[in-house]
Amino acid sequence: MGIFQIVLVLIIFVFLSIVVGKYLYKIMSMEKGKGDIIFDKVDNFIYKLAGIKGEDMGFKKYTLAILVSNVVMCIIVYGILRLQGVSILNPNGIKAMSSDLSFNTAISFITNTNLQDYAGESSLSYLSQMISITFLMFTSAATGFCAAVAFIRGICGDKGIGNFFVDFTRITTRLLIPFAAVITLLLVWQGVPQTFKPIQTVVTIENKMQDIALGPVASLEAIKHLGTNGGGFFGANSSHPFENPTPLTNVIEMLSMMMIPGALVCAFGLYLKNKKQAFAIYAAMAILFVVALTVCYKAEMAGNPALEGIGLSQIMGNMEGKEVRFGIAQSSLFTTVTTAFTTGSVNNMHDSLTPLRGMVPLWNMMLNVVFGGKGVGFMGMIMYAIITVFICGLMVGRTPEFLGKKIEGKEMKLIAFGILIHPILILVPTAIAVMTKAGLSGISNTGFHGLSQIVYQYASSAANNGSGFEGLIDNTVFWNTSTGLVMLFGRYITMILLLAVAGSLANKKAVPESAGTFKTDNGMFVMMLIFIVIIIGALTFLPTLALGPIAEYLTLH
Repeated sequence: MGIFQIVLVLIIFVFLSIVVGKYLYKIMSMEKGKGDIIFDKVDNFIYKLAGIKGEDMGFKKYTLAILVSNVVMCIIVYGILRLQGVSILNPNGIKAMSSDLSFNTAISFITNTNLQDYAGESSLSYLSQMISITFLMFTSAATGFCAAVAFIRGICGDKGIGNFFVDFTRITTRLLIPFAAVITLLLVWQGVPQTFKPIQTVVTIENKMQDIALGPVASLEAIKHLGTNGGGFFGANSSHPFENPTPLTNVIEMLSMMMIPGALVCAFGLYLKNKKQAFAIYAAMAILFVVALTVCYKAEMAGNPALEGIGLSQIMGNMEGKEVRFGIAQSSLFTTVTTAFTTGSVNNMHDSLTPLRGMVPLWNMMLNVVFGGKGVGFMGMIMYAIITVFICGLMVGRTPEFLGKKIEGKEMKLIAFGILIHPILILVPTAIAVMTKAGLSGISNTGFHGLSQIVYQYASSAANNGSGFEGLIDNTVFWNTSTGLVMLFGRYITMILLLAVAGSLANKKAVPESAGTFKTDNGMFVMMLIFIVIIIGALTFLPTLALGPIAEYLTLH
């Protein structure tokens, strides 16, 4: 039954990738659609109100527009969090956030990370939940998608890459808002609250008083997953029955996470007018995803040998830290999806995973190319694709080519830096944390598992994922500041580098295909691409994994 649930979700995902991919292509290419009668009027009103003229920006101006708009939004949200103690839409009397937590939260949500060092139901007013959190879930997702669209236009050879503000508007009005509205209604139908009522105090069956937090939950949940954001209304995230009450909402939330990243690859094929090329990229991502999912599911079904050794049956697998209503199958799939698609939402406690399964989300975030969030995984996988053709070109003594453009020194230097910046942002802060009292004081587990807690926190921040191993005492000045900086650099340095690569390729003349051209749209390339991704990932992170989850696994056995 568990395997059937997983296979069914994956089949629906492939179908949605194709259908939504066609719609995304129309948004990217400015093609007319059936809803343009309404959308054009809304967009034109926004263009007129904001003074957007729609002229082509070029890569430098496009990148600058991304950075400036994000900085402005981040400052505004920081101010709201610091002043949220006002009585507007604050029926529960929530006080203002501290400066370091406000810094971390503002950066976390502007970078599409949504790392939460707070519990939403007790730390945010309804005004902050909507204007700060939900608002940034839309804008950060749209920003990432804009970067991916500009990147695709560049590597496909377009001289003009468009206007950031036009792309931002079209993605928000034609994709994120309507899709989020439909998902919101589906979640409300399944019992997710959508209200402005304050906390309700009730009498339990044990004749005790209990406070039940409510709020505009469904609308936040919709864009939280659709925008691969991940930040929950409640501290328990999608394991909370108000965020994720039924197995059906669990499937809806997973498909919401998967839909647009998968569709983006299909839209790339349509834009390139080479579906085989898109299929090769999609296949490489899918194979890496399925392998990780298989390890995750098998490891959890095997249970905990330490508990089995003292006579506790593990016939149901490792159910520690999981919701009974989801079980091993939907918990394993959710864990793999949320870290492969860089969402960060959780429906079970990752800290309670068996060691090998705990390594799966770590591995997904360390690679950061398995579908990813809004454009993150796609841009990362194209970066590895360029490395693959570069290595293969050197092996046969030819100048490497990708999509008809020569890959030369400038592109490889930018990509090499892009490959290095991700492990630097994970491993260097980890080393600092284990050498300082402020870092070590946050660990709640000693030994190998304690190291995994720290590595997971920085891997999640650098990959703009946002999930946590939990158990880490992270609401301190040290953790708020260090993870805030890692999230900031992990988002924008990589984005700038890859946009620079696309800009460089866009300015090059196309090279005619010849008999010696290395094909990048066949099975051979897919296998080579997977091999390069695994080798580079293993060489970079294997020592750290060996000291964390692998060593913990060996001690259990």
